[in-house]
Amino acid sequence: MFENLSNRLSNIFQDLRRRGKLSAEDVDTVLRSVRMALLEADVHYSVVKDFTNRIRERAVGQEVSKALNPAQQVIKIVHEELIATLGEPDRLNLTGEKPRVIMLVGLQGSGKTTASAKLGKYLRAKGERVLLVGADPYRPAAADQLRTLGEQISIPVFHEADKKVPQMVRRAYDHAKKGGFGVMIVDTAGRSQLDQELMVELKAIAKNITISETLLVVDAMIGQEALAIAEGFRDAVQISGLIFSKMDGDARGGAAISIRSVTGVPIKFIGTGESVDALESFDSNRLASRILGMGDILGLIEKAEINYSQEEAEKQTEKMLSGRLNLEDYIDQIRQVRKMGSVDQLLSMMPGEMNRMTQQVDPIQADRQLNRTEAIILSMTRAERKSPDLLNASRRRRIAAGSGTTVQDVNRLLKQFKEMQKMMKMIKKTGGKGLSRMFK
Repeated sequence: MFENLSNRLSNIFQDLRRRGKLSAEDVDTVLRSVRMALLEADVHYSVVKDFTNRIRERAVGQEVSKALNPAQQVIKIVHEELIATLGEPDRLNLTGEKPRVIMLVGLQGSGKTTASAKLGKYLRAKGERVLLVGADPYRPAAADQLRTLGEQISIPVFHEADKKVPQMVRRAYDHAKKGGFGVMIVDTAGRSQLDQELMVELKAIAKNITISETLLVVDAMIGQEALAIAEGFRDAVQISGLIFSKMDGDARGGAAISIRSVTGVPIKFIGTGESVDALESFDSNRLASRILGMGDILGLIEKAEINYSQEEAEKQTEKMLSGRLNLEDYIDQIRQVRKMGSVDQLLSMMPGEMNRMTQQVDPIQADRQLNRTEAIILSMTRAERKSPDLLNASRRRRIAAGSGTTVQDVNRLLKQFKEMQKMMKMIKKTGGKGLSRMFK
């Protein structure tokens, strides 16, 4: 979502690094470019004005003039002010008597139902016992969608179609209390616009039970309209935080930067894809680093920790270094990487110089290559995957036909796999000292 803004800012800072000492005129030139980049990214004009004024105040003072590297100091100031604009991370309030109730609200189509399941899976990974509640009787198949998602992530769903929503939510609360659930997530109904009927229903739910968190799910693709929606819900039902959905889209993303300053409502989570794993706890530091092209190594590590168990990772590492890794292990690794997100998402989290190097990689082609690799390996028998040496010419022709690829594609994959095995053995044998010979 922030790709265009990130590219613009990276170019501005690259030009800035070429200069030695910075005059007030140099700072003004940079800030004009930053201002235009933010406005084009759909950041609210009042936020842009305050943001650039704060940077100028610091950048023309002694903080920069006395710095050994003025350009780096300006970039540091921009980073710090962007963090301040995005707001400090605000965690979920999960204190008090169980079950703690999290009510998700928002307009129709904002992604509340999917966000409910994502949040449920996120909290269960934190050790919570979660109950999902389908409280949207108006949208056809809303409860069925939630049940389907609940089955995917093995989280129970409560729904009673013959009860009025406030009464049904109260019954769900009693059920959760008796069942020993720690958290109850209520997926409420949405409307195509802010209307009084929706707000009355939300207030009636809150009268029957104690709500720990009321989270507004906002579609990040709608731009500045997100600000008006957040203000409308905040004034009516006292929302405590935001979940930005569809942050993996191609919109300009400025509303996410603006919303804390304009509405005072903190962002608590961001949705980075359609899968139930694609939910991140919001961290202004890390998002600011991504926007400024500094990557997000912590986010990458978190994704890896969620998708890899330490025991499995150690087992795979030992197999790789001993040269015993086979094609079944290889396809398992591809699938684990796929769970972490698209190639494009993972590359965007690489820091600094590595980020600039990965910009030369075409993520679409990389995803297609992974698809080809998976198709080729799946076209092999289990014996062939475990012992690639069995793959003679006739077997390779059969695999190519079965995977919709060419024999050359199959040969290329097997060659790459053997080279990887050879490299891993060399690393174990020499501690990495003999690697240079392999690349001559």
